[in-house]
Amino acid sequence: MNIVVCIKQVPDTTDVKIDPKTGTLVREGVPSIINPDDTHAIEEGLRLKEKFGGRVVVLSMGPPQAMDALMVCKAMGVDLCYLISDRAFAGADTLATSYTLAKAVQATGPWDVVICGRQAIDGDTAQIGPQVAEALGVPQVTYCTEISVEGRKVIAKRALEDGYELIRTELPALFTVIKDINKPRYPSVMGIISVCRSCDIQTWTAKDIAASPKMIGLNGSPTQVSRTFAPEPKGVGQVLKGEPEAVVKELVKKLRDKNVVRVR
Repeated sequence: MNIVVCIKQVPDTTDVKIDPKTGTLVREGVPSIINPDDTHAIEEGLRLKEKFGGRVVVLSMGPPQAMDALMVCKAMGVDLCYLISDRAFAGADTLATSYTLAKAVQATGPWDVVICGRQAIDGDTAQIGPQVAEALGVPQVTYCTEISVEGRKVIAKRALEDGYELIRTELPALFTVIKDINKPRYPSVMGIISVCRSCDIQTWTAKDIAASPKMIGLNGSPTQVSRTFAPEPKGVGQVLKGEPEAVVKELVKKLRDKNVVRVR
């Protein structure tokens, strides 16, 4: 079974800062990690390989520093890693990014399964996986907590807000996974040593994956961000303490003073 996993390197912080002049994320001084959901995608790919044989290929579209994330993947046991990096990809929205990843998937050779994390913590769109499936023309199952393969048939357990559903499909197919599906392994000592001794991660450009210039970067992005800004901080709240009756009276008085409510 040939498995392709798509990952993204993201800032390792919940305190995201935006440059007020450029409207872009401030990445200087902020460490980067593999997107958390994507670590579960890697683990699921490795588990499928251990059960059915084959290989696991990891793709990441990003700047040269995303090579660090791919080195971690190699240390975890991934067979091949490719960094999809080219100035022509700059400014890509989710549609252009998905097209680029789909072309990279096809460039890896024969494949059976594509696995993606549910969404990236820096964008939170959850659009990449479904759009890659659409670009590849294959079935997709999102929010998977379990993937069971029998021959060319797959039954995936998909999480819902109030339960789950079982989806039956056939390979080739794409799946997006959530953290409930598994517990990612740590890179092995031998894996880390191997990566340090020899890093055979390749970089693919737009030409290498035969991507159309009209479909990538800004040219292939029907949506563009006109302005990005951080919301103004809210005022400091006030906690009222005391007996319930007294607190209610004080609350009503404060709301009335601010013309929020009117009491007859």
